[in-house]
Amino acid sequence: MTAATVENGSTGFCADAWAATAKTRAAIDALPFVVTLGDGSLDGARFAYYLAQDAFYLDDYARALAAAAVKAPNSADLAFFAKSAHTAIEVEQDLHRTHVQDLAGYRRSPTCVGYTSYLLGVAHTRGYAELVAALLPCFRVYQDVGMRLLAAAGDLTGHPYGDWIGTYADEEFARSTARVCEIADRVAGGADPATVERMHEAYARATAWEWMFWDAAWRQEGWPGQG
Repeated sequence: MTAATVENGSTGFCADAWAATAKTRAAIDALPFVVTLGDGSLDGARFAYYLAQDAFYLDDYARALAAAAVKAPNSADLAFFAKSAHTAIEVEQDLHRTHVQDLAGYRRSPTCVGYTSYLLGVAHTRGYAELVAALLPCFRVYQDVGMRLLAAAGDLTGHPYGDWIGTYADEEFARSTARVCEIADRVAGGADPATVERMHEAYARATAWEWMFWDAAWRQEGWPGQG
């Protein structure tokens, strides 16, 4: 199964969650940040702000992925989530080192704190099924946005944000996304209805946080009363 097949007629948790969050995903596609990121007109200061926040986010997202590895019911899932935690820190943050010269000059935004606190709360207080569902939108939304922006841009040569688009439109990232979908479908398939409902709630909430994260980057969100 590829990430694309999840959207095109397949059944299971991933297909249902994808359909249920269609309005939120459409709102993400329409965000000024995403639109201007795609056409290359995004202001560099906004992009640097976003990447700084994303670096902070990935620190805690990696911890949530590591928690999924600990909770994993089998060695294959454990290995996947452990590798994903490593990738979040060592590979994807290369983007941040390239575009953000002084990470110490930024503070975690309210939205960044809120999103990561939510994920870590699920990691430490909920079961494996809900945690997988909460982690999944970061894979799926980024892979979907990356593929859409690549299709619109075509050749990324000379694109100011081509490295970002290329990272999330990459085949390896698509394979990782498909793997999380497979795990979520399997876990939901063996779960009781109440657990599946909680999985959908976690997935929808994390998808909404993705919208909020990009919206906050466009606004370069700060804390009240502080510059």
